[in-house]
Amino acid sequence: MVKTILIVGVGGQGSLLASRLLGNVLLRQGFDVKVNEVHGMSQRGGSVVTVVRFGEKVYSPVAEKGSADYILSFESLEAARWLPYLKEGGVIISNTQKIDPMPVIVGAAKYPENIGEKIYVLGADIVEVNALDLAVKAGNKRAVNVVLLGVLARRAPFGKEVWIDAIRETVPERFLEVNLMAFELGYSYSV
Repeated sequence: MVKTILIVGVGGQGSLLASRLLGNVLLRQGFDVKVNEVHGMSQRGGSVVTVVRFGEKVYSPVAEKGSADYILSFESLEAARWLPYLKEGGVIISNTQKIDPMPVIVGAAKYPENIGEKIYVLGADIVEVNALDLAVKAGNKRAVNVVLLGVLARRAPFGKEVWIDAIRETVPERFLEVNLMAFELGYSYSV
């Protein structure tokens, strides 16, 4: 059976590192892994999505609507934007951080309120995390991605050590301590 995880956010939030770490973990577990990265206007703060599919044999890295087992959202509005891809019984793990998109910045639109509550009311299982605060506590606000991976890891069917080994192998030495702390804070997070 093939599983699908969407990593969604805004350019510059570290989705590339998150997908590499996740892929590393899945390969260590013996899965066939396919990754498809779609960069909108990622250099300018636009929407970014990475599809990670894994299983015994994966033929395509493309996710269809209603196929995601998990959506890992680095920003609140992105959780809502990608909600149609969540399968019934799937889980959204969302950072509560809000990053204004261009229409909000120029005053043409207003950032929606209570996004997590609205997603929950629609029947989706959502775990909201103030990952930015936890990343700052770990020592670097850019570690939001690894905080969220820690939250995901707690729900994954593989041991914590495989995640730590993947972080040690993937993250540059100068950022290792911060990322290990960020992972631990995410892993220990309880709702």
